[in-house]
Amino acid sequence: MKRLGELRSPQGATHRKKRVGFGRSSGHGKTSGRGQKGQLSRSGSKTRPGFEGGQTPLIRRVPKRGFTSYQRVPAQIVNLNSLNRFPSGSVVDPKLMAEQGLVGAERHPVKVLGGGELAHPLTIKAQRFSESALKKIAAAGGSAEVIRTA
Repeated sequence: MKRLGELRSPQGATHRKKRVGFGRSSGHGKTSGRGQKGQLSRSGSKTRPGFEGGQTPLIRRVPKRGFTSYQRVPAQIVNLNSLNRFPSGSVVDPKLMAEQGLVGAERHPVKVLGGGELAHPLTIKAQRFSESALKKIAAAGGSAEVIRTA
């Protein structure tokens, strides 16, 4: 069994680096495989991503549609079945959800969805509730309080 320091690539698996610009007899002399003239023959020549040789790039040819509001604050989603980890009768608010890792940041609004079933009554405080979540919370004997944010 070979040791890690004794490992070698099999014969013919590795190639020597092509050394260009070492005279005519090397086969890669004079222009070093870059052709005669043009942008790609120059040193330091690179084109930016999406450059199409002066043709109008695809990203500019395709029509733009829609609008993205920079003021939009996405709601953090919490399903009812994930709230079963809290003991019966406890008050669950965004701060407690953030401590348990159910939501990422307390400062963003939380929306409770009706995924799954609520096993025991809880008092849930959040910024938004879905209709199915409100029905299931009431059916379990709990209550839902809407938090108003400024």
